[in-house]
Amino acid sequence: MDAARPIALVTGATSGIGRAVAIDLGRTHHVLVGGRDRGRVDALVAALPSAEPFVGDLAVGPFPELPASLDVLVHSAGVEDGSTVELTELATWQAVFAANVFAVAELTRLALPALRRAEGLVVTINSGAGFTAAPGGAVYSASKFALRALSDALREEERPNGVRVSSVHPGRTDTAMQQAKVAREGAEYDTRLYLAPESVAAAVRTVVDLPPGGTIETLSIRPTGRT
Repeated sequence: MDAARPIALVTGATSGIGRAVAIDLGRTHHVLVGGRDRGRVDALVAALPSAEPFVGDLAVGPFPELPASLDVLVHSAGVEDGSTVELTELATWQAVFAANVFAVAELTRLALPALRRAEGLVVTINSGAGFTAAPGGAVYSASKFALRALSDALREEERPNGVRVSSVHPGRTDTAMQQAKVAREGAEYDTRLYLAPESVAAAVRTVVDLPPGGTIETLSIRPTGRT
């Protein structure tokens, strides 16, 4: 570990947006690489200049040990599931909320002492679905609406402690999760219509690099090419 580097924990760091964020922050930060698959976590740790594993299933726990001081916490882990309200059973609602909301709340709660010590930053990777719900998307959207509410409340609660909270809302992004969603919808997958994960990581970098006197509270990113 490079003691001169600030520390960033990125959940869901072994694929998609989380991986792009971890690689980008790895240029300047010591990265705690969050993920469930030890092999994939270790591979990314080995590829970064300064990093260590943070392995665990955040939806069920237990959580790995946190550092005494934490400069950045990026919540990128999440799941997408569900159909219409009529066709979605309770177990699906519970699983999606466990990953997208409850795990975020609990990890943040445990990390608050370390974040307060560093006057750090919490970044929640939300979604356009956190603003608008579409037919068939009630489960995912409801979890992202809840995540937005969690972020908004946390921001005001921690403002006196110097902890900043930013909610980043990407539109559809070229990830394995997106590919699975489009396949379920029976649509054609055209990468030109999706954000690159690196674009979302660049937006997170903007949030992280803002001087401490200001906070980018909510940031929405959309693909340039859309139908």
